[in-house]
Amino acid sequence: MNKILSGFLASLFAGLATTIGALLLLFRIKFGSKSMPLFLGLSGGIMFSASIFSLLIPALETGNLILVLFTFLIGAVFVDFVDSVVPHEHFIKGLEGPASKLKMVSLILLTMVIHNFPEGMAVGVSFAKGITPAAISLAVAIGLQNIPEGAAVALPLFSLGLSKSRAIFISFLTGMVEPVAGFFGVSLGILFSKLLPYLMAFASGAMVYVVSDEMIPESHTQGSEKIATFSFMVGFVIMTLLDNLF
Repeated sequence: MNKILSGFLASLFAGLATTIGALLLLFRIKFGSKSMPLFLGLSGGIMFSASIFSLLIPALETGNLILVLFTFLIGAVFVDFVDSVVPHEHFIKGLEGPASKLKMVSLILLTMVIHNFPEGMAVGVSFAKGITPAAISLAVAIGLQNIPEGAAVALPLFSLGLSKSRAIFISFLTGMVEPVAGFFGVSLGILFSKLLPYLMAFASGAMVYVVSDEMIPESHTQGSEKIATFSFMVGFVIMTLLDNLF
C-alpha cells in the first residue's frame, strides 16, 4: 500500500477511536466524579509509553544523539508556544492563551486540536518507513488511548448542558484532526527521509509535553491522585505490552 495512504488511514483509525469513547454517553451508565481522572490517567499512560518506546527510542537508534534530544525539546516548546497564542479552554484549568469571545465549546474544540495534532503527526511519521510492526503498534496505541480520551471530552460537554448527540459530534470533530496531522507527518517523513528520526523526536516531545502539562495535572483533581496514577500506570503497561508483542 502507498505509504502516504497507509499513514493517513492509520491516523484516521486512531482519530475515529475518539468517537468510540464518546459513544459511552448512549449507554445509561452513571459516571462518578472519578471517571474523568481515570480516563485521563489511562490515556496519559498509553500516550507517554508510545512517546518513549515507539518514537524517542527508535529516533535515538537512527539519529544523532544531541540533535534527537534537541528536537525532542523543540517539540515541547512548539506546543507550549501554540498554547500561548491560541485561545482554548480546559475543563479544569480554564481558559489559556489570549482573551477570546469564542464560545466555550469552540474553545474546548481548539484545546483538543492542539492536543490531537501531535498524536496524528506521530502516527503519520511512523508510517513514513512503511507498514512496520512499530508503526502498527503506535497506531493501535493512539487509537486505544483515544477511546478513554473521547469519553473524557464528551462527558464534561454533556454535563455542561449539551445534548448527547452534540457532545458525541464534537468528540468526533476533535478526532478528525488526527488524519490531517497524519497526512502531514507521513508526507514530511517521505519527502525528507533523512530527517525522519528528528520528526519522530519532535512528535515525541510534543506528546510528552501534552501528557505532563495537561493530562496529568487535570487528572489529579478532587482527591483523585491515586486513581489517576494507577490508571496511568495501567495505560503505560498496556502500551508497553503492545510495543513488545508486535
